[in-house]
Amino acid sequence: MPSFDASRMLSFDLETTSANPAGARIVTSATVLIDGSTSTPSETLADPGVEIPEEAANVHGITTEKARAEGRPHDEVLAETVEKIRQGWADGLTLVVFNAPYDLTVLRHLTGDFTVTGPVYDPLVIDRAKDRYRKGKRNLGALCEFYGVRLDNAHEATADATAAARIAWKQVRMWPEITQMGFAELMEYQAVQYYTCQSELKTYFESRGRDVSDFTLGWPMVG
Repeated sequence: MPSFDASRMLSFDLETTSANPAGARIVTSATVLIDGSTSTPSETLADPGVEIPEEAANVHGITTEKARAEGRPHDEVLAETVEKIRQGWADGLTLVVFNAPYDLTVLRHLTGDFTVTGPVYDPLVIDRAKDRYRKGKRNLGALCEFYGVRLDNAHEATADATAAARIAWKQVRMWPEITQMGFAELMEYQAVQYYTCQSELKTYFESRGRDVSDFTLGWPMVG
């Protein structure tokens, strides 16, 4: 029964033009191949073909001018990203994505037909499931601090993907039962836990008059 092996991962991260996955375009796409003790990062800068809003540029540090001058055509980067993910699954790797419903939904909207055909491991979902009542933030920086993981340059795609892989490695040592789940069981477990956590959070925010129109309940992607 195939199961999650933290020594064989393809960790993935996007930096984009928008926090809304339905309207985001790629600015940088990074993968980090983990095979035993070897780590092989790959990052590509894209010209998204639209203006990069100042709010987004302030997060990842890439301006419209830089992307236009140095970036590859957006659709080439998109196609290459999807092919790397599909090849990773074909090679028996688990795709590690921190907050998968964002990045994978971006790919879905940009391609129109991207589907999840292999195992996905989401360190954020696992953290929320296994330590639900821990107080404090759950962003990548906060989780790196909690698990004692180095984050070299937050919101730089390769650094974020590397950090997500390191968190996954720490998690399976903290909760070894994760590695006893078959891929189908692990995927179902994450989907159920994501739905449960998001539903509880949505209800909490609704009770306080917060706008919850952008809440997602589906995992590992929406639409």
